[in-house]
Amino acid sequence: MAESGRPVLTVVRPDWVDHYGHMNMAFYLAVFDMATDQLWPSLNLGPALHAQGFGTFAAETWVNYVREVREGMPLSCTNEVLAYDGKRLLALHRMFHAEEGWLAAENEVLYLCMDLSVRRVGLWPEDVLARFAARCTGNPPRRLSLQRRPQPS
Repeated sequence: MAESGRPVLTVVRPDWVDHYGHMNMAFYLAVFDMATDQLWPSLNLGPALHAQGFGTFAAETWVNYVREVREGMPLSCTNEVLAYDGKRLLALHRMFHAEEGWLAAENEVLYLCMDLSVRRVGLWPEDVLARFAARCTGNPPRRLSLQRRPQPS
């Protein structure tokens, strides 16, 4: 456990660092994907959902880079359920320096429930919806929405 009270999720690896000496933007998403893996069991997602014939696909993501991280820095993440409906889940991951506690980045992600038998959007099972309800903070998302935005013509 780091001094911040959050467990260390990972440490910035040498191959994640770009020519500027900080973590390359692609690896921020890799760390946020690790944070997703931490969140899923509490929501009955991952293997539990897959066993029911469903999965989760990310449909949209937004990253806010707040402060650079460098090689060797320990990272931790928090997760928050912002909103959901019968087919969608909107989550927020926050990345912190695990020892000093400062915010490094934020990631909003819109996930879809996928019926893997037909590879199309399906409905969340009732047990999953109950977990979403228990974990949902109701905090407003900063960038993403459960509803589709009109595409420019």
